[in-house]
Amino acid sequence: MDLFSSKKPEQNKIKVTDAIKDRIPDGLFLACPYCGTQIYNKELGAYRVCPNCNYGFRLQAHERVALLTDDFVEMNEELTIDHSDFPGYEEKLARAKKQTEMNESVLTGTATIEGEKVALGIMDAYFMMASLGSMTGEKITRLFEYATANRLPVVMFTASGGARMQEGINSLMQMAKVSAAVAAHQEAGLLYLVVLTDPTTGGVTASFAMQGDVTLAEPHALVGFAGARVIESTIHEKLPKDFQRVETLLENGFVDKIVPRQDMAGMIAAIVGMHQQEAE
Repeated sequence: MDLFSSKKPEQNKIKVTDAIKDRIPDGLFLACPYCGTQIYNKELGAYRVCPNCNYGFRLQAHERVALLTDDFVEMNEELTIDHSDFPGYEEKLARAKKQTEMNESVLTGTATIEGEKVALGIMDAYFMMASLGSMTGEKITRLFEYATANRLPVVMFTASGGARMQEGINSLMQMAKVSAAVAAHQEAGLLYLVVLTDPTTGGVTASFAMQGDVTLAEPHALVGFAGARVIESTIHEKLPKDFQRVETLLENGFVDKIVPRQDMAGMIAAIVGMHQQEAE
């Protein structure tokens, strides 16, 4: 009798049917866009940060408000602008508004962050990839104008796929309009603090995302103007792995500090507090 048979016992195989697939929740496991680690959704925690590399998964604007602020009062939430007749544009806007519960790709208002009062703007990548439309530019411009009149620092969380193609030249004009409001705010001796999040690209990078007095960034956020594939096809060379990542921008002087998401509120409050003391 062979007590130690090398024959492996038959294993029961579970057939994954469509009925079983339907019972598995979407998004149960996520792959980190930066390091590729497979993560159980609940491991991300409230801050939605990869436990392996500290990459911050995208947050909706209202989620970021809840994590950052002690209180928040929204402004210009009912602002509307006549849109273009680009085919399908109104339908896309309606879907984005329903998904984010916002009227545009940026949320603006006043907030208190660890005791420091600021004018706060948060761009939401879930609203048409936070593209820079006419109303986006108008809301940000009004935020800076309000901050200048009330002598408040501005904290802006940027995230964008660039100009909104459906609005054509009107979208591109927002770069100059917002930049003028930023300049007036800075001439008044007030602080403008930018936080670069993933991704910040296109016309937003070419204007107000790079005009801050202090520029912070979340780990591994992608920041650039043109996309990597466009650049590679133009120069006919393979780009480095960390091309357009904030770690590379930090090495080259475009970013002042990379701050983990869970430490961001404290860092913002410390910088605003120091600036307020100097102003006095």
